[in-house]
Amino acid sequence: MSKERYQLHPISAVVNFVKGLKDLIFPFVIIFVANGFQGKSSSDGHWTNYIPYIIGILVLTFILISGIIKWKRFVYWFEEDELRIEYGLFVKKKRYIPFERIQSFNYTESILHRPFKLVKVTVETAGSGSTTEAEAELTAITKEAAKQIEMELAFAKKRKLSKTSIGVEEATESHLDEEPKNESVTIFKMTMKDILILAATSGGIGVVFSGVAVFMTQFSDIIPYDVIYDEVVVFLKFGFFIIAFSVFAFLLLSWIISVILTTLNYYQFTIIQENDQIVLTRGLLEKKKVTIPIGRVQGVRIVENPLRQLFGYCTVIVESAGGSIDDQDKKIRLFPLVKKSKIKQPLNQLFADFDFEPVWTTSPKRAKPFYYRLDFIWVIPVIVGISYFYYPYGLFSLLLGPIFVLLGLWQHRSAGLSLARNQLSLRYRSISKYTFFIEKKRMQSLEMRQSPFQKRKALASIETTIKSGMLGASAQVDHLQIEDIEEVMTWYEPSGNPDIEKGQPQ
Repeated sequence: MSKERYQLHPISAVVNFVKGLKDLIFPFVIIFVANGFQGKSSSDGHWTNYIPYIIGILVLTFILISGIIKWKRFVYWFEEDELRIEYGLFVKKKRYIPFERIQSFNYTESILHRPFKLVKVTVETAGSGSTTEAEAELTAITKEAAKQIEMELAFAKKRKLSKTSIGVEEATESHLDEEPKNESVTIFKMTMKDILILAATSGGIGVVFSGVAVFMTQFSDIIPYDVIYDEVVVFLKFGFFIIAFSVFAFLLLSWIISVILTTLNYYQFTIIQENDQIVLTRGLLEKKKVTIPIGRVQGVRIVENPLRQLFGYCTVIVESAGGSIDDQDKKIRLFPLVKKSKIKQPLNQLFADFDFEPVWTTSPKRAKPFYYRLDFIWVIPVIVGISYFYYPYGLFSLLLGPIFVLLGLWQHRSAGLSLARNQLSLRYRSISKYTFFIEKKRMQSLEMRQSPFQKRKALASIETTIKSGMLGASAQVDHLQIEDIEEVMTWYEPSGNPDIEKGQPQ
């Protein structure tokens, strides 16, 4: 294996500078805007008024020099079936990553990368989930260099398999140096229609509101809230119609921004199967390529919110082991939006060991009150308070009672489990409906809970946890028959009956 050392592309220095600048953007804006306001009221022109600007220039210079040093000192090479990295100026650091521990490479092409045909490569290993960062990150390298890393990984794995299967002596150099075959099959591609439906029905509007809130809190010392309050009081005098129109316009604008951002994020979303890996590609301004080893998939979750369920759409999420805690792709949207009637074939193609058409055992009729009784009890004081203090319009709060009862009945109808030879399937609802498919060997824990009230009705709740990212993922179904849950507990035990056939509980 070559010991030649490789450097990152020079644009890496710019990327490092932009990354450092992004972390300081809010403090910089606050300092300069605040100093600008002060300068308007100051007439002495003393040099101390420029101290914030001097500090700002020095900080920018430091970030730029730091970015250049990081680029110059960062090198990587391949040696003894390892990816080796060396970086640092005053404290030199080395990191050796065995190829056998590398689970996947994720690629990102930002606006800075694309003109130079570069990519950012994130290296994920089985142990990445215990840290807040990925195992390694190559800020900017050419696509050819990224392909070379993949080939080195493939050759290393092939050498290991060859030595295991045919012996070290028979693993000839010519046999090992053959380029590994890369079988690629396109599984799914989102149409522009589906992307627009996804964008229109997503929860991205909440992100826009959060961004506005964060922006406002950063400028709380600068924004003249007293003046704004006086203006709002005057504005309120114009009447209810103008206020309602303004609120509607703001919500509409936020929704449009959310639709645009989601469309850009999921543009040309494609699922490709390459040998034993799933490859997701998406994005217009920033292209992303996420690789998921099929062997790391811990469970499959189907999510149907009421609006999408009405039109027969759903979202399919795969829970993947490993990954850094700040990685947004650990709960990966395998199918961000797809017709539920069309997911059986691609899911069976990707996960042949799963059964996606289980026979469900549902919650019994005697469990119905458990789904709405507690919610109905705590909402009664709320209804009384609203009706009293906001009479007569507060009487509309009486509608909350029937709404909670109907929601509870809806949750009862959705609750169920299915037990197969090697798989547990759970189905439940909060507002959205969740269907969780988990292989027995992937389950980290299984728990049964029973309250005194459930015991009187021979009911219980079941919860299971699997490894997903750093925090894990769990699924819980409440108020099922105790006999059905005890059967699952027996099945999960090492001495459990291994002969339970698919869809045929014992």
